[in-house]
Amino acid sequence: MSDDEYEVSEGGSGSEEEGMKVAAEEQEVAKVKSKKNKKKRKLVMEAAEADLRGVCYLSRVPPQMDHVKLRHKLSEYGEIERIYLVPEDPAAQVHRKKAGGFRGVRFSEGWVEFTNKFVAKRVADMLNCQPIGGKKRSAYYHDLWNIKYLSKFKWDDLTDEIAYKNAARQQKLALEVSAATRERDSYLKKVDKARELSAKAERLNKKKQKIQQESATEAEIPVNQPAEFKVFRQFPQNKPVAKAAAPRGPKLSRSILSSVFGSGS
Repeated sequence: MSDDEYEVSEGGSGSEEEGMKVAAEEQEVAKVKSKKNKKKRKLVMEAAEADLRGVCYLSRVPPQMDHVKLRHKLSEYGEIERIYLVPEDPAAQVHRKKAGGFRGVRFSEGWVEFTNKFVAKRVADMLNCQPIGGKKRSAYYHDLWNIKYLSKFKWDDLTDEIAYKNAARQQKLALEVSAATRERDSYLKKVDKARELSAKAERLNKKKQKIQQESATEAEIPVNQPAEFKVFRQFPQNKPVAKAAAPRGPKLSRSILSSVFGSGS
């Protein structure tokens, strides 16, 4: 085989490999597009089915009725997709149990999703304010249905509302816990401050008692202790200045004095 023929054959095999790679990539892209289209079609079908469904609201759930019994009762009138019942307040359940009442869980309200919204509307119009019926010994035989069809209401709206309520409840609980924590910390600080003040007052009281004891001990010292020496200080004094002699006048003679006093007698 000549060199030219070898180069041609080598170039042909390279183009075939590139063509196979391109074909494989195109197949992968086609598979991805097919999966996306299937997923999109599935979502479209689910959305269409959701648009056909209808939701009814029960403002009151009869006592001792749960999901199973409610589905059994309402399935007689139409196909049911989903049911959601709101449990009662736990405090009310505890109070009822203490009073000797029904010990199970009661439900305050609920939502029922029918596969067909026209069936849901017909069921709500037909059963609202009507006796539940059934067996006469049933606990809710004389109870009335409180059911209403929710126009343009979808199950996603309910889940969003439930999620919002749960988030609000969690936020409220977090605020309550935070407030309780702050109150506890404040109380503990006050307790520590009171302990410090009490310890300080106790130390001052002990110090005062010690000082009083020392003062009483000093007052009881015996008298035979050496007396203190008194210090007398002497200061030099100047001699007093003599008074100036009074001027002396001429003295009278005794003869004159006797003649004066003698003549008078």
